[in-house]
Amino acid sequence: MPGKTPDKEPVENGGYRGGKDIDMKDNDLKPKGKKSVKDGDDEMTVVVPPSKAAQKQSSAPPPNDADGDVAMDDVDKADEGDVKVDPVVQAISDIKSNFALLERAVVLFDARFSLRALRSISSLRKRLTPEILAQVISETYSTSSSSSHVAKQLLAAIGQSEMPLGRSWAPEMEIDSEPKAPAKNGAKKESSKENKDVIPEIDVFLGILTQVLLYDNKQFRQGFEHSRYLSDRIQSLNRRSLDSLSAKVYFYYSLFAEQLKPLPPSPQSPIVSIRPTLLAALRTAVLRKDIDTQASVIVLLLRNYLLTSHIAQADLLVSHTQFPENAANNQVARFLYYLGRIRAIQLRYTEAHEHLTAATRKAPSSACALGFSQTATKLLLVVELLMGDIPDRATFRQPTMELSLKPYFLLVQAVRVGNLEDFETAIADHADTFRRDGTYTLILRLRQNVIKTGIRMMSLSYSRISLRDICIRLHLGSEESAEYIVAKAIRDGVIEATLDRERGFMKSKEVGDVYATREPGEAFHDRIRACLALHDESVKAMRFPMNQHRLELKNAQEAREREREMAKEIQDGDLDEDDLGGEFEGM
Repeated sequence: MPGKTPDKEPVENGGYRGGKDIDMKDNDLKPKGKKSVKDGDDEMTVVVPPSKAAQKQSSAPPPNDADGDVAMDDVDKADEGDVKVDPVVQAISDIKSNFALLERAVVLFDARFSLRALRSISSLRKRLTPEILAQVISETYSTSSSSSHVAKQLLAAIGQSEMPLGRSWAPEMEIDSEPKAPAKNGAKKESSKENKDVIPEIDVFLGILTQVLLYDNKQFRQGFEHSRYLSDRIQSLNRRSLDSLSAKVYFYYSLFAEQLKPLPPSPQSPIVSIRPTLLAALRTAVLRKDIDTQASVIVLLLRNYLLTSHIAQADLLVSHTQFPENAANNQVARFLYYLGRIRAIQLRYTEAHEHLTAATRKAPSSACALGFSQTATKLLLVVELLMGDIPDRATFRQPTMELSLKPYFLLVQAVRVGNLEDFETAIADHADTFRRDGTYTLILRLRQNVIKTGIRMMSLSYSRISLRDICIRLHLGSEESAEYIVAKAIRDGVIEATLDRERGFMKSKEVGDVYATREPGEAFHDRIRACLALHDESVKAMRFPMNQHRLELKNAQEAREREREMAKEIQDGDLDEDDLGGEFEGM
């Protein structure tokens, strides 16, 4: 064209006239150059260098300021790594977070917040050290606080008396490296103002943490003295918000007393000296309707009496007190276990079986409560054998019970067959285990049951058997003793047979169908009764919002008043159907 130079005229191949492809290097940076490239043009493969140029441009700044950029990247990575909180700082923060729960429990008068604080102790005790607890006490209290004497007592109990009160974070903690340090510093300023008045619930909670620390470190003497101080302080305070906390204090108080020498069942054991304190706490809890402390102290007293073999006093305590119905499930399970042990010692095996069965059903299913389940099951097996029943084999096949119940499995095998020799061998081999479990004296009573079981097996196997054969099979001393044992078994209803003393043999009666008797119906009735009892307890354990019925009544009254006003306005002619919305077409 005449108005344009020939170099600027486009060609179909995307080049310029004159073949000056070198100019395309400058235009390759433009996006149009990539769009105009065709697959058939070999020369246009030079579009790749722009990516290299772009890479050079992107990599050009690092050489100019390479040191600075690299250092900033390292700082960013280091900052990301420093976000990890120090475990000491985290433990202190977790302990202090429970103070807000205790304050809410006091303000709202709701014990559930206190229980949440107590449940956190299981996770805190693994990280608890004297230094951490001393740091928390030092930051919580100040020298001008009215509870400063409590703080000094707590510090003395854990051996940190030199720690000053009102102390802030030490520089070696390096808390300033965290991004939220200003907020924490501000929070410390606010907390320093609040340190002047510390509620007693926080005092007792820190005292419980001190008890836990001393018990884990096996400082039983210091823990016993500290627990005595805490119990006296709780007795002097009359606050309903301390109910759940005081129950925990008495629990550890009893544990410390059990570990001090002389150990029970010695009458000089320290557990005897704490009985007046526990009885006084029980009287106070009953008067104040403190359910948590009442349930806990009753269980502790029963355990105290059983450790020293004071069965009569334990029975008097049960008969003169009433265990609270709304107690925690764990306390109910413990109470039923101790009650079942008392009834078993008193030869009241039917009641003992009922209490122990309920205790095993109420036992927590968590791994931390496995020891209680095993102990209750061992006593239940012995009681079943004393009642003349044979435990189910499935009980011994449970993975969590198989190893601990092995001595009792051998015992059950000997009783089931009626082999007196195997029974005595099992007792001799595992006597230490039975003594440690507290079932040795009850197992010694099983000798007569073994003999009765053997006689029952022989009565079912033989229609007539001589007393001499009975004496040989049961390893008895003489035929006269075999005669007395058989006569007693017939009188007790263990076997259905007759005894011919002149000829010296026992003749069995024909056994009818067991389903024609009332035994299956009674067993079915027992199961139904257990299910109904569980249903009733579940209904009692349900919680409902307080004063909800009053809110419903208020809403109902307001609705009635609105209906009366509308009816009055309709009668006066102030409202018609259009004002009320007319007819509903969808109705």
